[in-house]
Amino acid sequence: MEKESLSNFAFIDGQNLHQSIKEQGWKLDHKKFRIYLEDKYHIAKAFYFLGRLDSQKRLYRNLEKSGFTLIFKKVLPVTNEIPVKGNVDTDLVLHCMIQINNFRKAFIVTGDGDYYCLLEYLEKTNKLGGVIIPNRQKYSALLRGFGNKRYFINDQRKKLEFFQKK
Repeated sequence: MEKESLSNFAFIDGQNLHQSIKEQGWKLDHKKFRIYLEDKYHIAKAFYFLGRLDSQKRLYRNLEKSGFTLIFKKVLPVTNEIPVKGNVDTDLVLHCMIQINNFRKAFIVTGDGDYYCLLEYLEKTNKLGGVIIPNRQKYSALLRGFGNKRYFINDQRKKLEFFQKK
């Protein structure tokens, strides 16, 4: 495939993707997922939004090696009362809007309805490629309005599941 035809960008809510796949009892192979995004949706750049934790450096290297551009959200130190939460919603929306003139279509990877206004705007401006939802069984009802532009990762489990090498 020629690089010129790859003009779409993906904006990935890493926490939502990870938690949704984990709740289904499997693990996503990031390298396979990045190739899938390129082959299926012609995604030239895939921005992966997540909180930065010192304990996750290996994950970050793996994601970068797989071809993702990492965008980190500052997280507060863990306390007994407050679990780690790297809420990336506003960062993802802002970054998408900053990049809007650099892509043909945007694909938002999430099952979270908090992105509804972004999806609605992208649709209105003919910039929405689709919303890629991690779990067909569990996602925000707000995303149902994008019916013909909803795609489900769990439908591709056989292609995208990570298996530990023996």
